[in-house]
Formats: sequence, C-alpha cells, structure tokens
Amino acid sequence: MKSFFVIGLGRFGMALALRLREQGHEVLGMDIRQDRVQAVAEVLTQAVAGDARDPDVLREVGARNFDCAVVAFSADVGDSALITLNLKEQGVSRVVSKASSAVHRKVLEKIGADQVVFPEQEMALRLAHSLSNGDILNFIELSDEYSMVEQKVPQSWADRSIVELDIRVKYRLTVIAVRRGDSMTISPGRDFLFQTGDCMVVLGHNKDISGLEEL
Repeated sequence: MKSFFVIGLGRFGMALALRLREQGHEVLGMDIRQDRVQAVAEVLTQAVAGDARDPDVLREVGARNFDCAVVAFSADVGDSALITLNLKEQGVSRVVSKASSAVHRKVLEKIGADQVVFPEQEMALRLAHSLSNGDILNFIELSDEYSMVEQKVPQSWADRSIVELDIRVKYRLTVIAVRRGDSMTISPGRDFLFQTGDCMVVLGHNKDISGLEEL
C-alpha cells in the first residue's frame, strides 16, 4: 500500500483519487472548493479544503510524508507551477503534475516535476495503475474488467519458459509480446525463455493483472 496526496478534485483529480483508493492505497484529497471535498469525504482516506499555494497548508497536512503528490489541475499555469515548486521544496519524493500545453509541460519540468501528464479521465486511469505498480510501463483499459498492460517481467520468471511457468493456466494471462532491448517478439511460443530485463505485453482480467504485483 502506498500513500498519495491529490491536489485538485476536478474531473481528473477525482477520477484518479477514487481509483487509487479502490486499489487499496491511502489517499488524501485537497481542493480549494468545499463542495468538491465533501463529494469524496466518505470515500477517500481523508479529504480537506485548503489552498495548496500556501506552503504552510502543505506542511500542516504533512505533504512530505506521502509517497507521491499529484497536482491534478492545469487551468492556471502559475498556480500549478507554484504548487509543484512548493511540493518539491518541502521534500516530496515524487510529484506528478497535470499540464494544459507543451509550454506548460516545459515549465513544470524545469521546476522539478517528476512526471507531467496531459489527458483527463483516460490518463487518470492509466496513471493510477502506473503509480500503484512501478513495474507497469503502459496500460490500456479494454473494458471494465479486462486490460492490456506492458510491464517488466517478474524477476522470478527469468530463465524460465512460458510453458514451464504455465502462464495461461496458473496466472490466467495471455502474453502477446515480449520486448528485449530494441527487439520485439510478437506472440512468443510456449518455449520462449524470459530473461532479466525483459518487458512483456499481457492481456487479461484486471484482477489477474493486479496479481503480478505480488510476484
């Protein structure tokens, strides 16, 4: 379980915060609008009204103690940049900020944002999976139940074949492709041998994909 601090509970921020909470993580949501805070107060671990542009407000909620902080709004370039800067100056290890343009992205990267994202709800879902499991490199939700992800091959699978691991039966997943360095193997055969550092693209039920986190 990780801890996340989501600042801005608009459409993007709320979708992200709720999905992270559904995945069992601790989530503190903050917004300057009281009505948005009340909308998620009973779902998130904690929700507070506050102005994150004020460094004292961030200190009061213990921003530096969270594994990751997300600046989940981009309407005002100056405000999002200031909050990102405040978070980094207070020692937050990872800050993810939402941008509204390429220029906005450059500004956020210059002042220390560890990751900058653009889209709204679709990216919120992908980002939730990425933050929840550091091994996931890309995520595509095909339906409410099934997804396709690109993620690092578990270390315990190194030097073992697809048939030896019995992936289809034991893990209920289908390996669509394996990337090794600059090469890509599409639809690898049952005798394909995984190596340390490989990345695989798998298709399956969200519950089964989440199970890879425990390997």
